[in-house]
Amino acid sequence: METVSEYEESALDHPAIGVIATGDNTDAIVRVAALAREHGHAVFVGYDGRDEPESARLARQLGAETVATDDGSGDEDVLRNVVATMARARGFPGLLFHDSPEECINYERSREAFRSSAAFTVPAPTRDSASETDADVLVAIPAYNEAGSIGEVVRSVRRNADTVLVVDDGSADDTAAVAEAAGAEVVQHETNGGYGAALKTAFVEAHDRGVEHLVTIDGDGQHNADDIARLIECQDETGAEVLIGSRFVGDARTDIPLYRRFGLSVVNVLTNLSLGVVKAESRVSDTQSGFRAYDERAIESLAQDRTLGDHMSISTDILYHAQQRGYRIEEVGTVIDYDVEGASSHNPVSHGYVLVMNLLNTIERTRPLTALALPGSVLTFIGVGFGYWGFLHYIQASYFPVSRAVLAAFFIFVGLLVCLVGIILHSLNKYFDKVPAVETDPVR
Repeated sequence: METVSEYEESALDHPAIGVIATGDNTDAIVRVAALAREHGHAVFVGYDGRDEPESARLARQLGAETVATDDGSGDEDVLRNVVATMARARGFPGLLFHDSPEECINYERSREAFRSSAAFTVPAPTRDSASETDADVLVAIPAYNEAGSIGEVVRSVRRNADTVLVVDDGSADDTAAVAEAAGAEVVQHETNGGYGAALKTAFVEAHDRGVEHLVTIDGDGQHNADDIARLIECQDETGAEVLIGSRFVGDARTDIPLYRRFGLSVVNVLTNLSLGVVKAESRVSDTQSGFRAYDERAIESLAQDRTLGDHMSISTDILYHAQQRGYRIEEVGTVIDYDVEGASSHNPVSHGYVLVMNLLNTIERTRPLTALALPGSVLTFIGVGFGYWGFLHYIQASYFPVSRAVLAAFFIFVGLLVCLVGIILHSLNKYFDKVPAVETDPVR
């Protein structure tokens, strides 16, 4: 039999869960014991010492520790004190006492209640059916053929979320079944639409449910689910509509391979350039991170945005979306482990090529003066240089160099043409910016 002394050391960092078992609450006690341990809490079950109910025996089989009163009085206050005494003796920082085991514990609010109280024993807040529907924190996991890892990811995420939603993007394996068995809600796409398509479904689902926070996390097990709380905490403190879990800021830890780090640095530079960000303090250090948190305002607008791409470029599309609406973007250092099975299903070379080409196209479309007029000016300057070189040669040697004249004419012509195109596109952008946008209904 597993006892509290054999629990993971991490369980001692959280208050234990206390509950009273009777002869008629077996199902409720079993559910409490199972869910509490999934959320990283040890469980203590008290019961009347005259007879051990089946609920206490089953809870013990699930890893809970049971304790009975000696007098057999069945007094609830006595049972509560006995359970609290055992939890204190085991070294736990406190006890969240669950008075209504038929209802589900709201673990996020329970931890907040414990942190704000000086008492050892604190009543565990529960959530009714309305709060189950309107969850505070929804964690969405886009998944495609992740049956090997999705179960463990869901179980780790459940400790830090009110609801876990797996968007199965047309997987050919048992991803959906494994995710459901682990406790996630699952939305399935009939066919594989791409990472962006899965994220768009997550935005719509989060908007329909009216959640306060949406966190997206990858399904391959690279991210540390315990960082979810850090993202939410930082988002609440800063008021940022978009919060990114970055591999490159603060206390971030990652074993990212050197070639991936180089490729990401190129993509990050191009992305920040396309966003018009020059100052170092304003740059986004990890533009391709899939570990992000969104508040209600961002969720609503992203759920209605039909311009978001269906594939990996959506990570950048979201940043453009945020910038265009004046959203605040903040970053928090996170832990990411590349030493996991099936860490990435994308070829880094082809993936990087697609991202870079999309970024270059975007820069050309959104910032024509930077993408066209500036290079055009350089070409024109080169042409003038060739012309001056040829003219100087003619003065000194009385011989006109045709090749240099042709090069000068070519560079000047192409440079001026590119400048003209850039100026025209810039003017058109300015014009269309003044045209009122047409309102669209949310995508359902």
